[in-house]
Amino acid sequence: MKIAIIGFNAEGLASYKYFTNQGHEITICDQSESVTTPTDAKAQLGSGYLDNLDIFDLIVRTPGLPPQKILEKNPSAGSKITSGTNEFFKVCPTKNIIGVTGTKGKGTTSTLIAKILEADGKKVYLGGNIGVPALSFVNDIRPDDWVVLELSSFQLIDLRHSPHISVCLMIESEHLNWHTDMQDYTGAKQNIFAHQTLEDIAIYLAENDNSKALASVSRGQKIPYFAPPGAHVANGAIQIGDQIVCQTTELKLLGQHNWQNVCAASTAAWQITHNMEALRSVLTSFTGLPYRLEFVREVNGVKYYNDSFGTTPETAIVAIQAFDAPKIMIVGGSEKGADYQDLVTTIINSNVKHVVCIGITGQKIADILEARKNERCVTYTIWSSYDSITMAEIVETAKNEAEPGDIVLLSCASASFDMFKDYKDRGKQFNQAVQSLASIGQ
Repeated sequence: MKIAIIGFNAEGLASYKYFTNQGHEITICDQSESVTTPTDAKAQLGSGYLDNLDIFDLIVRTPGLPPQKILEKNPSAGSKITSGTNEFFKVCPTKNIIGVTGTKGKGTTSTLIAKILEADGKKVYLGGNIGVPALSFVNDIRPDDWVVLELSSFQLIDLRHSPHISVCLMIESEHLNWHTDMQDYTGAKQNIFAHQTLEDIAIYLAENDNSKALASVSRGQKIPYFAPPGAHVANGAIQIGDQIVCQTTELKLLGQHNWQNVCAASTAAWQITHNMEALRSVLTSFTGLPYRLEFVREVNGVKYYNDSFGTTPETAIVAIQAFDAPKIMIVGGSEKGADYQDLVTTIINSNVKHVVCIGITGQKIADILEARKNERCVTYTIWSSYDSITMAEIVETAKNEAEPGDIVLLSCASASFDMFKDYKDRGKQFNQAVQSLASIGQ
């Protein structure tokens, strides 16, 4: 077959290797003219990378490119468009697939599930949106193995399969710069349940109406979590049925929002194993993924936390709520169409002492703080994305506002693309800047 692979990132590379090994003729299509393509593949680069795609037998899109963008230039190519995720489900040697989606918490929950199953002695592959393309390990999987996939709306929007066990976390407004509207966003997420059979399992957040609504389309068994009969919190403990897994105080993950992730993972794993020791050992030792309320360092009595992965107002709100100590916040970034009024309300009603506003949305947050200063005057500093500002200077600004006992919290409530490559780049630069701070006496 003649196959076009759209977008030569990690997913594109995995798709290239997979289809090349089958002997197909590959053309790499990428909007960047400088991308380095394999010598045995053809290339269609630059502004015309989406032109004349209907000449191909198969079009494998990168998750970051909406199918509609391809169809706008190739209206007759709809039946040819697929993805690495679709291909994985089509050929995967095992039906033991667990999929996790939601607005936030997908990576943490997916990792917890994988670690619990590994603690139970199972062979587990963890991939998807978490950074490991599923096609990169599909040929290694055996029929009795388990696969845990973090699935974003970008991957789900045209998915024609559903996992055996599908988990939907909290669903809130997100990615409305990519999706046409909230209905388009939730419609994409719904595909994690839409193709389930009577033998499958749909797990959803009991207290989130969106999550419950999406799970309702599943034909499988529906199990809520954060409420019985799924894992839930009662009397200060994580419980499944009448069994206590551990006390919430034993969890290493910070913030009550992580109780939901713990309960989601426990509920999913419980459908496979009743090994309580495996659950307990993982839940009481796992400290989290990088850039998710990650403790970086304490300098001169001030603790620095990195929540660069949090790119919505909702994630910044739960980050604020995760700490009792007074906080210096670093917020702002590139635009995703979010509303920041609730975030400012939380800042005003909490013990946030100062807000360092960065990027395009930082100005918006500062404007709201100024307009509502009669409620509580929270001081702020503005660094525009148009300023020649470094992360070291941003961290220095926060440090100068902090006193011993305070927390400096990077939780930007926004994407990062106006000043950084992505949230990982932002998080890495924050960690480097904090590590470079001098302690008193040095």
